[in-house]
Amino acid sequence: MRFAIFVLAALCFPPAFVHAEGPQATIDRRIAVTIDDLPWQRMADTPPDALQGRHDALMAQLRMAGVPVVGFVNEDKLEVDGQLQPARVKMLEDWLDDGHALDNHTYGHVDLHVVGMPAYQAAILRGERVLRPMLAARGMTPRWFRNPYLRAGRTAEDKAALAAFLAEHGYRLAPVTVDNGEWVWAFAYARVLDGQPDTAEREALLERLRLGYVPYMLNKLDYYERQSQALLGYALPQIWLLHANELNAVAYAELIAGAKRRGYRFVTLDEAMRDPAYARTDGYHGRYGPSWLHRWAMAEKKPKAFYAGEPVVPKWVLDLAGVDSE
Repeated sequence: MRFAIFVLAALCFPPAFVHAEGPQATIDRRIAVTIDDLPWQRMADTPPDALQGRHDALMAQLRMAGVPVVGFVNEDKLEVDGQLQPARVKMLEDWLDDGHALDNHTYGHVDLHVVGMPAYQAAILRGERVLRPMLAARGMTPRWFRNPYLRAGRTAEDKAALAAFLAEHGYRLAPVTVDNGEWVWAFAYARVLDGQPDTAEREALLERLRLGYVPYMLNKLDYYERQSQALLGYALPQIWLLHANELNAVAYAELIAGAKRRGYRFVTLDEAMRDPAYARTDGYHGRYGPSWLHRWAMAEKKPKAFYAGEPVVPKWVLDLAGVDSE
């Protein structure tokens, strides 16, 4: 049965997106892992009696993988009806106890392009009221900021204003180069897990999602490596976007192992950001939040063909997640 499910999952990916695994000695593949939406991505939709066990499972996956991680916190998720929940604060302490870094992802996961700059700046400051003293108790300070939805400003003026505000408060923007639809797979997984009876059919569907998720993500990694080579002429130290969710609580260690089989070594966000490419101009001024590799390509006015070939989330996964697109 397991083999049959694996074959079925594999068929969901067009052959053009499947690449042979194995390191190529001529390419220095480095990548930093960032995990957003701490302490838990779908906090409001997760059964309260399941939250701790799922968090514990994710922490176990992180320990199995054994690579550096920066987690980005939404402080509103620490509260219920405005009241701070000690058990949720303890979830963040678990990340620090395991040696991971924690940084700011705003209070409320707000969209800069919707709320405007003053409200966005307020959400950044409100998003460090627990985080900053928690880190100070360990002799640390928050250092990185991750834009919700990767939306970083629609004008050069807004981008400059945000950069100046972040610098004033000791932050640096943490971009993403390996963007992906991981959140769609995770929403699908959680909806099946919590929304269907515990039957063999549900387990088969969860297994199909687990088996499809890892190759999809590795194909995205391959795609952005090719984009880096085409744009920069070398393999950029990548920055990978993931989230704290049910799917990574069962599949994260295998995802990391798959990247290692491709020849990647895992580095800190600080090391990745030392690459001079990260000083390039963000050429995107649209509504959404694409990879920084694509933002840099837009600054160079690359033709539409440059962006072709990106793997997409299969329709059956979109349907299970209840979304139209990634």
